[in-house]
Amino acid sequence: MDLNLSRKLEFLPAFKISRLPSLIPILMLGFAIAGWEAAARLAGLPAFILPSPLMVAERFLRALSDGSLLYHAAVTLLQVVLGLLSGVSGALVLGYAIAKSRLFERLVSPFLVASQAIPIVAIAPLMVIWFGPGMFSKVLICALIVFFPVLVNTVVGLRAVPRSLYELMRSLHASRWQTLRLLEVHAAMPVFLGGLRIGATLSVIGAVVGELVGSDRGLGFLINVGRGQYDTALVFVAILTLVALALGLYALVLWFESRLLAWQRQ
Repeated sequence: MDLNLSRKLEFLPAFKISRLPSLIPILMLGFAIAGWEAAARLAGLPAFILPSPLMVAERFLRALSDGSLLYHAAVTLLQVVLGLLSGVSGALVLGYAIAKSRLFERLVSPFLVASQAIPIVAIAPLMVIWFGPGMFSKVLICALIVFFPVLVNTVVGLRAVPRSLYELMRSLHASRWQTLRLLEVHAAMPVFLGGLRIGATLSVIGAVVGELVGSDRGLGFLINVGRGQYDTALVFVAILTLVALALGLYALVLWFESRLLAWQRQ
């Protein structure tokens, strides 16, 4: 009996320690909400400056029940997904061309670097003026902000392929398409997915920047409405929804990474 009891006591701390890392984010979130509530109560500020977590939760439920939050979140998510796909597709094509041709890299690199020197907030009004306040301008802004990090990681990943593997493919008389499909895609995938992680989070920023500049729908529009009506709780609801979208996209990329890179663990 004493031996069984000692085994149970040895197992219990180990079980708790193994569960501790998964509980840390929940504990940190709880501390953040508690600190937010304390600041809202002790500061004595009006609700339109600093609403309490309870007020934000009530506003969230109200926006959820009337369908406005789901509608605007769906619009923003659609723009983010379309912009992410467009930016990643363009970055893959141009990145492959740059990785394969030093001359082409010297031709386009100054323009690419110059484009990154201009903040997306500065060119977003131009995109809205040129292409209108519809979805296309938001998708374009989103694609532009996603494009560069994915492009850089694509080039780095392709150029990191060992030369000996190219020689092996040539000795096997592999065509260019076979080399791309069987060697370069797999070798560059880890670095490319690292850029995709960054692009997935930046895509949300691009879509919201476009909506803040000029739009009649989306979470950025919801932020403008809350700001104009001094409904700060609605602003918090829209911001937290954006955070949830970014985290969801990031988690989706991680899931794809675990599937696509399973061969590395094997």
